[in-house]
Amino acid sequence: MGLPEVVDVARNYAVMVRIQGPDPKGLKMRKHAFHLYNSGKTTLSASGMLLPSSFVNASVSKQIQGESKLHSFGGHFLVLTVGSVIEPFVVQQDRGDISKDKPELIPGTQIDILREGGNTLQNDIKVTNNEGLNWLPAELLRVVEIPVSSAAVQSLVEGSSSSIEHGWEVGWSLAAYGNSRQSFTNNKRTQVEQISFPSQTPMMEAQSSLPSVIGTSTTRIALLRVSSNPYEDLPTLKVSTWSRRGDLLLGMGSPFGILSPSHFFNSISVGSIANSYPPSPQNKALLIADIRCLPGMEGSPVLGEHAELIGVLSRPLRQRATAAEIQMVIPWEAITSACGSLLKEELQTRRKIHFDNGNLISVKNESPSNNIRNGPSNDTREHLLIDPVPPSLIEKAMTSICLITVDDGAWASGVLLNKQGLLLTNAHLLEPWRFGKTSVNGSGYNTKSDVVLIPSDQSEHPGVEKFDIQSRNKHLIQKELKTPHFLVDNEQGSFRVNLAKTGSRIIRVRLDFMDPWVWTNAKVVHVSRGPLDVALLQLELVPDQLCPITADFMCPSPGSKAYILGHGLFGPRCDFLPSACVGAIAKVVEAKRSLLNQSSLGEHFPAMLETTAAVHPGGSGGAVVNSEGHMIALVTSNARHGGGTVIPHLNFSIPCAALEPIFKFVEDMQNLSLEYLDKPDEQLSSVWALTPPLSSKQSPSMLHLPMLPRGDSDGDTKGSKFAKFIADSEAMLKSATQLGKVERLSNKLVHSKL
Repeated sequence: MGLPEVVDVARNYAVMVRIQGPDPKGLKMRKHAFHLYNSGKTTLSASGMLLPSSFVNASVSKQIQGESKLHSFGGHFLVLTVGSVIEPFVVQQDRGDISKDKPELIPGTQIDILREGGNTLQNDIKVTNNEGLNWLPAELLRVVEIPVSSAAVQSLVEGSSSSIEHGWEVGWSLAAYGNSRQSFTNNKRTQVEQISFPSQTPMMEAQSSLPSVIGTSTTRIALLRVSSNPYEDLPTLKVSTWSRRGDLLLGMGSPFGILSPSHFFNSISVGSIANSYPPSPQNKALLIADIRCLPGMEGSPVLGEHAELIGVLSRPLRQRATAAEIQMVIPWEAITSACGSLLKEELQTRRKIHFDNGNLISVKNESPSNNIRNGPSNDTREHLLIDPVPPSLIEKAMTSICLITVDDGAWASGVLLNKQGLLLTNAHLLEPWRFGKTSVNGSGYNTKSDVVLIPSDQSEHPGVEKFDIQSRNKHLIQKELKTPHFLVDNEQGSFRVNLAKTGSRIIRVRLDFMDPWVWTNAKVVHVSRGPLDVALLQLELVPDQLCPITADFMCPSPGSKAYILGHGLFGPRCDFLPSACVGAIAKVVEAKRSLLNQSSLGEHFPAMLETTAAVHPGGSGGAVVNSEGHMIALVTSNARHGGGTVIPHLNFSIPCAALEPIFKFVEDMQNLSLEYLDKPDEQLSSVWALTPPLSSKQSPSMLHLPMLPRGDSDGDTKGSKFAKFIADSEAMLKSATQLGKVERLSNKLVHSKL
């Protein structure tokens, strides 16, 4: 099924929810990125999902129809949206336990639903403006908390932060928190105001930053009842009961909906599943979505590539230190489990799913009388829905991704290169001072380094009880681990690596593909002294079932799909597998080979890849893989603006073609020559410094200075030539000094560097 067909299905169920009510003090829009404010009334909007009758229990359907206060001509239907759009208009006495009973709204509050197309009765239509939009009145039925999803968010927050400064917030980064007030008028002369409010008191801010409060407020939903003619022509909506990292997602919602519904209503956003919690393949409580969403899309239905419902979009989490947003999806199975008697839990019907080499081909209904086959019939595997779903090519590549920690609390990602336990990662994890950091304990994010530094009270060693490593390793059979031995060449000849003396720092590696996870120590094999930000590590104890990555040395085409695999944002205290962020190859930057290698290998080679996929702190040392799951580059860094803002979607990686000698060595672990990694290379250095290569041997400080003119004629005397030389030199130095002053002044005023 193609995207247009998925969009057609989503269009039948996606709605826009509008709520407006009295707000004389102008306080209801706090922490909302947009709103309408007119004559003492505030209007907010979010997205929602129309629930088909097959999703609602029949007994509940009759009960709520009898309880409805709205006049109905022919029936009703239910709409699901996020609780955050309703909460500001709940009366004060019901806010303490908003999900206990049906909460009461402030008198004068009105909820309306906008649905695209459909057959409605004329008596139920309420046209509110000249755009001819059909707004249907609705009323609040229930506010429901999702315990399993709330606990998952709480675990995420607790595992990756320990203070307000380094913690997480709920909501969009566009939401205002300052003290300024801005207003403007739209083309219909309706006043639209963006109001900022004074910061919360320290106590309120601390309470709102509690992991339990963040988890509950992020995952709370609201059920609305809409009186209207039932929609009998809706296409069948099935529920997906599996989710794999890298699989496609499609959300349909209304970003900034109330500002202009005709422009923003039912917009689509396409992305993929980046991660899930818990790591087990079944009973998902939370999905992390790699999808670009805007304020107002919370509450959107999220469908998979075969138009099966996956869940509902929630508000994002925003990290204070990096301003990174994590978009989350509440799985539908978690919603139905929390709604109890209101909604039907999805039964595991017998549907046969067809996979070819890990790719989903089709989903078919399976009759109970049909014979069940487990295993392959030919090249295509057939599985029942209740059986484990085979991993995709991207998930297979993720088994090669490791999490690496050092003794000071920093973490990054690494890639397994062979079954002997050799790992590839970034040099800046081990020697950050070479890449713009004075020490590994620095607190800033730099252009060449995106290693997250855990706060002091979080930097315990991963082996301690707080990380719960012992419980994960208690079933590990020690005889499966073995100590590696191999030879490495240097200028003095071949030698055996003495891993016990390669460094004094404690380096530990978490092998995520094993169940339970395994931590093992590692030693440094080599840290590059040249322009390439690479380092090689060796596991001290090597399990037999390691899954090395498969490399592709072909230069990828710009525009081709790329997946970033790594442990960005989620560190050793979080129970998360590696994440997958999807994008495209934006640019391939080439460098000139040395004269020695030009004859056999060509004049240029790929020296850097730029992708549009997101790279977050902690993702350094991860892999860039193509659609076949083959590694095409090593992640090294993302960009940071001169003002301090990290740019996740502008990132840089080392192509595998530039690392081919390392991959050749890992095949047999013999005669690894590391000299090429340590040699200075002007072309590579200029590429990774984001500067053009020097075209001459002049000092860089003299490149922009004017050349001294020659004498006017051969007849000039020596004295006149010397006097002219002195005069020209003074003028040149004066202009250069003034130029330097202007540049220094402009740097203070305009921060536009990367």
